[in-house]
Amino acid sequence: MTPRVLALGAWLKNRACLVDGAARQWSPLHGDLGDAANCIALEQSAERLLEGTEVHAIAHDLHPDFHSTRLAHALAQRLGVPAIGVQHHHAHIAAVQAEHAHAAPVIGLALDGVGLGTDGTAWGGELLWVHGAEWQRLGHLSPLALPGGDVAAREPWRMAAAALHALGRADEIGPRFGPAVGVAAANTVRTMLERDLHCPRTSSAGRWFDAAAGALALSHCQGSEAEAAVALERLAGAWLASQRLHADPALAPLREDGRLDLLPLMRELLSLADAAGAGREDALARGAALFHVVLADGLARWAGAAARRAGVATVALGGGCFLNRVLSERLVPQLRAAGLTVLQARGLSCGDAGLALGQAWVAADRWRRSIRSAEALTSSHTLPISQPLNEPLPCA
Repeated sequence: MTPRVLALGAWLKNRACLVDGAARQWSPLHGDLGDAANCIALEQSAERLLEGTEVHAIAHDLHPDFHSTRLAHALAQRLGVPAIGVQHHHAHIAAVQAEHAHAAPVIGLALDGVGLGTDGTAWGGELLWVHGAEWQRLGHLSPLALPGGDVAAREPWRMAAAALHALGRADEIGPRFGPAVGVAAANTVRTMLERDLHCPRTSSAGRWFDAAAGALALSHCQGSEAEAAVALERLAGAWLASQRLHADPALAPLREDGRLDLLPLMRELLSLADAAGAGREDALARGAALFHVVLADGLARWAGAAARRAGVATVALGGGCFLNRVLSERLVPQLRAAGLTVLQARGLSCGDAGLALGQAWVAADRWRRSIRSAEALTSSHTLPISQPLNEPLPCA
């Protein structure tokens, strides 16, 4: 039996999707659910998608405070069907698989701004093994502190300050950023980092782009989402259009615990920022290019090694960071040269606007597995969230 699933998306760029086998019916793009009007629009879209049909499950993000999550539970209770939570980055990879109708296991690189992880922290630079409703977190980008929480996503200099602190160079925060943001603000962030006050950790790739842009003084405060990352990409693209760049693998080493460590790369970017301050005209552009090249090469080595260990021949790329053409155009050929098939979003957005399809794909597989194993629905009509595997993958 083919289940029909209504998926309600997440928080940013919200969009719902009704999936019935290969048939997909999308709602309009609602936008971010921080706006009450967008929340109302989602509710109205969900009702329209449900008109004249029966669904077997409602899928949603893991974050309990999203309006989309609360709506999913309310609808599931009303309809007497399970509400199935799907981890954000699992859904990003599943969306790409669904678009390609690829049901076999994949290694997933999920790179975006933020999504709640199963450990309660903010994820966003994830190496995953995914097979339908089953998945495993194999690794992540080295975490950074978010001094001030969400405000750090709007002020890239804070992410650069977090990198300085992680490098043991917190004494440089005031001199580097005080002239641009104010001495008091810079000293306050330094104190927060040193005392670990309101500094949650994140593995977000988006925040690493911010840190790079902040370190190179390309952006201190963003006026719009991804403004700093776009500035970094443009500068890198212009430099790479006329020059070649060799990337030292030591700038992004693969750690034994599964992390791809970008702190050595940040150390190099800070040196280039200093060179720019001393009058080297191409230093900032070279730094922007170096960030993209080192990150792409590191991701290729990271995913390739994971694919070999897991005996998987396909890599799926999901998350809003893959809107960055410089990154994608450097990464994809390397994966293919390693003999891997690469799945990318085509007509579907690789960002959160396409996330609902991945949620529905995972929830449908979860529902089918529950039927096959004759698991009874709980009294609240809520199935457990899609859980990562507890067992390590066998070596190839």
